[in-house]
Amino acid sequence: MPSTATPATPAAATVWDFDPAHTGVHFSVKHLMVSTVRGEFAKVAGTVILDPQDPSRSSITATIDAASIQTRDAQRDAHLRSPDFLDVERFPTLEFKSTKLVRTPDGYQVTGDLTIHGVTRSVVLEVETNDLELTDPWGNLRRGAAATTRINRKDFGLGWNMALEAGGFVVGDEVKIQIDLEVIHPAQAAA
Repeated sequence: MPSTATPATPAAATVWDFDPAHTGVHFSVKHLMVSTVRGEFAKVAGTVILDPQDPSRSSITATIDAASIQTRDAQRDAHLRSPDFLDVERFPTLEFKSTKLVRTPDGYQVTGDLTIHGVTRSVVLEVETNDLELTDPWGNLRRGAAATTRINRKDFGLGWNMALEAGGFVVGDEVKIQIDLEVIHPAQAAA
């Protein structure tokens, strides 16, 4: 998976890398209009530049390996990787780059450019965090957050569907996204 470039760091900010073992990008979408299918992307990398005194100087970048999509069904996963959906051969990654961070009572509202299937759209993530910063047993600093958003998959060129005899479609248009994030600031950088 390609690494994400780290933008210039503001003087009062700290750089935090995603901990891939403790970070998850999950999604859910309606199936046959009667149930919800859930999945995740197993490979994600990214960086948070955090300036708690001035959130407008903070930023988030993330890269998701499109081929790492998992829904607990090998046939469905292969279809999602195909040109009908993510087309991972042509578009191997999903990318997010923040454009604006605003402090809220529960965390942050993060606006950014999300690129899926070669199409970039602005999205807003509602981010909850308690701003707890702790030191792990190895001396690294850690923080966590949870983010949610909703997108219309057709806005990103993911238009495949099949009509049902009774009306409606096989796959819903709205995709709910939930991100559970743990970031790490290495001990040597913290000193």
